[in-house]
Order: sequence, then C-alpha cells, then structure tokens
Amino acid sequence: MKLAHIVCAGVVLLAGGAAAQDGGKAITRTTISTPISLGTATPGGGFPVYGNAFAEVMNAADPTLSIEPRNTKGSSENIPLLESDGLDIALVAGEPSYEAFMGIGRAPTRLKILTAMYSSPGMFVVRADSPYKTIRDLVGQPVAFGARGSGLPILSRYMLDGIGLKQDEDFKSIYLDRAGDGPAMVQDGRAAALWGAGIGWPGFKSMAESPGGARFIAPDAGEIAKVRAKHTFLKPLTVPANSYPNQPAAIDSIGSWSFVLARESLPDDVAYRLAKTLHGAEGSLCKKLPQACETTAVNTAAAAPNVQLIHPGVLKYFREVGVVK
Repeated sequence: MKLAHIVCAGVVLLAGGAAAQDGGKAITRTTISTPISLGTATPGGGFPVYGNAFAEVMNAADPTLSIEPRNTKGSSENIPLLESDGLDIALVAGEPSYEAFMGIGRAPTRLKILTAMYSSPGMFVVRADSPYKTIRDLVGQPVAFGARGSGLPILSRYMLDGIGLKQDEDFKSIYLDRAGDGPAMVQDGRAAALWGAGIGWPGFKSMAESPGGARFIAPDAGEIAKVRAKHTFLKPLTVPANSYPNQPAAIDSIGSWSFVLARESLPDDVAYRLAKTLHGAEGSLCKKLPQACETTAVNTAAAAPNVQLIHPGVLKYFREVGVVK
C-alpha cells in the first residue's frame, strides 16, 4: 500500500497548505511532522556511509527535519520503492538512474533528482602480491562485482561491454549479499579481484589498509576511448593521488554520477526545503565525508542528464541562487 494512502505516513505539511509556486513568489516555510525515509543499500558499501552522513548533517542543519536512513538492497530496489511511494528519497547509482530516465528495458521513470551525490570512477582492486596487472588478465578469474541489486555490477557491465568482454561469460562473476563481504574474499583468495567505484569507497579502503596492501586496475586510455565511443553517457573520471593508502599516482577511469532521487509525489515545497538546507550545509557535509565534497548545487545542475529531470522544488531554489536560469 502506498505511503501516500496511509494516515500519518510520508510527509505531512503543517504550514497552511504551503506549496512551491512559480513567478518568483517565496515558498512558505513548512514543518515536516514525520520522518523522511532515505533508502541506501546493504551494509559495508558506500551508500550507507553517505546516507548516514547526509542524514546527520541535514538533521543538524535544520532540527525540524528528521531524515531516517534505511538499508535496502541498493539501486535496483530503491527505484521501485520510490515509484511506489515506499521511500521518500533514495540513493541511486548513475547507471540505474540513466536506464530508468531513458526507459532502457522499462518505461521511463517519473522520479526526480534531488541532488547529485558524487562521481564514481570504476576500477578493480587486487592484492598487492597479485599477478594481475590489466583487466584482460582477470578474464577467467573469480571476480566480485558488488552487491546484488546495487549499481556497481551495472557500471562494470557497461565498461566491460565497451572493451568487448561479457561479465557473466568471460569472468567467474560473484555477486554479494552484503557489499562488505568483498574485501575478505579477495584477501583470502576466493576472488581474484573486487570491482568498485568512487573516492572513499569502503571496499577499496579496506583493501588498501589490509596488511598485504592492494593495487588498483582501471581501463587504460585505449579502453576508455572504446567504452566512451559505445556508451557515451559514461564520463572520464579521475581518482586523485593518495585517495587511498599507498596510491601515489592519480588513476584515470570512467564512470558516472550517483544521485539522491525523490519520489514523484514529494511536494515541491518539501524538495525546496531539502535543497536549501542541503546546499546551505555543503561545507559541513564535505567535512563529514570527503566524497560528499562533490555534493553541490553546481554539480547537480551539470550532472543531470536533463535539467528538467531535477525536482521542480529544487529548480526553484537553484533559480533563486543563480545556479540555473
């Protein structure tokens, strides 16, 4: 049953029916009387870390807000939960977002972007003493491609397809029930490599900090060009030097932006309020979580496949502060 049909569930506004309006009119401040549900992913991955930091900073910045993170199976579950009003907002990786917006393998979604989270350059990590140096060295080997239902396996499929490899045919693919299980599988030899993405990703951090150390494997320049020629929505991204222990050089790769998406029925004034609170606290979120330094209004406007995919309430705020016209 949809939350919108349940008394006292979802978001109740106590400001005399205030709503976002066009024409330059101010949006009436609202009091949000019930918690805002935030879908993340399985424990041990990057989404719960980000979601917890996001909620903590937002709730501190505006004590009348109550954002409550919930563990889910990740992007593939978050999208239908949002569409059924089972969540108010949720974290969704770039590739599932793109497929949902473009109607790839499904009808186009009517969900909206609340904010861009961070860029996610994808790469593999292996033990430092591993003989594997390139992606093709991993062909035929057991590789942990991420948690079931998360966006990571979708990103890797696009990347591998771009260089002429099939994830479930050319590798002994492993899909995890918990994202946090991946590093141990590589360290004890059950997997040759772990696929992941982003700066500050817990799986990479765990591997890099392990006693034996780790090495990263990303597509080379030629492979990046091939992938981008076939899958143009993927962008060249870089993991800066020293993002992880014993990673002295920058790593070039490809990837996309993850988003906080909102259910279509989230009222405009609530989205406006969330955007205003979030972007007023960008500095605090950056201090709380390094990868969240990319969570900015400017990045959201740039990362959205189409500006009209941004929630109308958020666009109202962006126009007021001059981020979009």
